[in-house]
Amino acid sequence: MATVDVRRVDGLTVLAPVGAPTVLDPAPGVGVLVLEVSGGHLTWDLFGDSVVPAAVLDDPVAAQDWLWALCGEAVAVAVADGADGPLDAEPADPGQAEAARRLAYAHWAARWWPASTLDGIAALDPGLLDAEIAELTAACDALVDGADAVAAAVVEVTARAEDYALAAGDGVRAGMVLRRGSTGWAWHRCPPGVVDASEQALTWESVRQGGSGVLRVDVVAAPRTVPVLVPAHLRPWVRVGELRAPLDAAADRWVATLATPEVAEPELFVPGVGSAQPDSAADRVRVREFARARLSGAGSLLRAESAAAADDSDF
Repeated sequence: MATVDVRRVDGLTVLAPVGAPTVLDPAPGVGVLVLEVSGGHLTWDLFGDSVVPAAVLDDPVAAQDWLWALCGEAVAVAVADGADGPLDAEPADPGQAEAARRLAYAHWAARWWPASTLDGIAALDPGLLDAEIAELTAACDALVDGADAVAAAVVEVTARAEDYALAAGDGVRAGMVLRRGSTGWAWHRCPPGVVDASEQALTWESVRQGGSGVLRVDVVAAPRTVPVLVPAHLRPWVRVGELRAPLDAAADRWVATLATPEVAEPELFVPGVGSAQPDSAADRVRVREFARARLSGAGSLLRAESAAAADDSDF
């Protein structure tokens, strides 16, 4: 049983356990499960184990179709009557509550699973993931009603990098190296299946060459991904100060060479993806630890997780 606080915020009905994330938070973290449902949005903490969600309702009447099942009669009545205050919440239909959280988790995995060749975290099979999302959506039809019935877009390529004879890099690298480094990237700025999720995925070096400054950038592609097959609008760009440039496909990597006098760490992004609020390296570390625990058998795994755990041939 959980205690939820029922309140009204700017015309919305909010019910949430103390400290639980909601879609009203200014900067939702990468460890938040979100499910769009009839009448509003549900959220769970990825790292928690409660099946009782936080909810932000824009249509409390429509939400009555599922509210009792996930949060219990007392909460459903309070929402219908416009009452506020803390209430005990216990699902009237535990199976439906568990299915809803699992569906939200499957959607999260389609977007945020930290697949990495460098870190040894296997990618999830998008076909298995889509199939389970479809099954869970059918099981949760009283909730989603078409709202969150489609899986998040994932870059899917069936060919493998070794099938392509592409030149990696730009040949002989002359010049005096001023500074070099490796770093991670803000996951919210890239769609899934494009870039390796490691904190060492992006390497760079600033070089003085022919009297000019040159920045060379090398980014490891996500497991299973052949960069040349990624659609142009999903390909990553790099930014240094005010300078922005697209990265080119090179075997299993993304590369770029920029003429710039700045000696600074570059940022990775895909135009039009994500928000200005970055996720933190600490959050990303925690998600990787979570994924490793899942692949070691912790929790009730999705079929795509079970398959990834059983097949470590890429690593």
